[in-house]
This record gives sequence, structure tokens and C-alpha cells, in this order.
Amino acid sequence: MNKVNDVVAIQFVKGRNEKDLPEIRLFRNQDRKRGQAIYKFSKPTTITLQNLQSIEKMYLLDEEGELSTRRIDLSITYNNIIEVKSEYNWNSEKEFERYMRFAERYANSYTNH
Repeated sequence: MNKVNDVVAIQFVKGRNEKDLPEIRLFRNQDRKRGQAIYKFSKPTTITLQNLQSIEKMYLLDEEGELSTRRIDLSITYNNIIEVKSEYNWNSEKEFERYMRFAERYANSYTNH
């Protein structure tokens, strides 16, 4: 597969890497094929009150390309802090393996700094 980019990143706004490190929880169904990764961002840096309505996807970018999800829950707390919860789902072992390659690259991109 061709190398798409040199960046491993999460984006909500195309072209702007999210700097807030999310809490990530993985779940797999008993069949071990299907599952989900739940992302929680406490203080996202690329989402503002001004662009809140235009956020449509969470993009997971790495050298293999792009994974994305429309499952995003944006909320504003009492003091206007925006929190984001997003869910990335997979439906096969192959999709899970692809997601895990992204997850490993994403984790390594922060441990290598």
C-alpha cells in the first residue's frame, strides 16, 4: 500500500491535528470479530464553540490512510468546556487488526517525543 502521509493523528477538523490525548477503551464482542473503541476527549483543542456545529467525523490518520467515524457526541459543560466522546466500530478481525495498527502507531507517536 502506498504511504499516504507521515503523520499519525486524530482530527475532527481536516488538516488540524487534535492535541488533547484521549482516554481510550476497547471492547470486543464474544465472537471476537466485532468491537469498538470509545474515545473521550476532555479538552479538545480543535473544537470550539464557533465550529461545534460543523464537526461531522473523527478521522484516524496514519501511513496506511484514514479510518473515520460519524459516531461523535459533543457536549458543553456548565463552564463552556467542550467534551467529546466518539466511538469507532469494527466488524471483522481484519478491520480490528487495521485499527490496532493505527492505535499502536498513535501510541508510539506520543511515547517517542
